[in-house]
Amino acid sequence: MRAKTKDKKLPAFFKPLFWSYKFSSIDPEEHIKTVIVNSINYGEWEHWQWLTRYYGKKKMRRIIKNIPMSEFRRGALRLMMFVFGIKKMNYASRSSKIKAERNL
Repeated sequence: MRAKTKDKKLPAFFKPLFWSYKFSSIDPEEHIKTVIVNSINYGEWEHWQWLTRYYGKKKMRRIIKNIPMSEFRRGALRLMMFVFGIKKMNYASRSSKIKAERNL
């Protein structure tokens, strides 16, 4: 079930996950990849539940599949794949990712 209104702010309980960002400027739609990666890697079950309600399981699955698996912590990766029913992840070595980002 999706949230009835799409608030452009993350709930306050996300703040500890984004300590290195200006929390008030994080837009859950504009910064979707950052929100998902940080929440999955460092969040708790309530963060994962909020993501699923806000974005929907189908959209979460689509976004996650397009993120290189190297961006997720090993334990979080396995749980995430199980929870969202993902069989195969997009693989990119860290060096490939770094090279691609330098070329932007």
